[in-house]
Amino acid sequence: MLNEGKSGAFNVPDLCRKHGGGQRTHYKRKSKYGGMESSNLYTIRALEAENAKLKKMFADGSMQNVALKDILGQKL
Repeated sequence: MLNEGKSGAFNVPDLCRKHGGGQRTHYKRKSKYGGMESSNLYTIRALEAENAKLKKMFADGSMQNVALKDILGQKL
């Protein structure tokens, strides 16, 4: 979608209508992924997915840690 917009064949509203997205989404993606090639996009998306998974694992571990400290604190 960004490459089609870069070529100038379509203006932004027509391009968004063609792909079923909004103009706001188009401009957000353009600012985030504007100068990248498609191979870089796949790598970045994979890293973002892995980062989200690691954040979730950390949050779950932190919650378990707090729960264990609460249980140990009550017994003392």
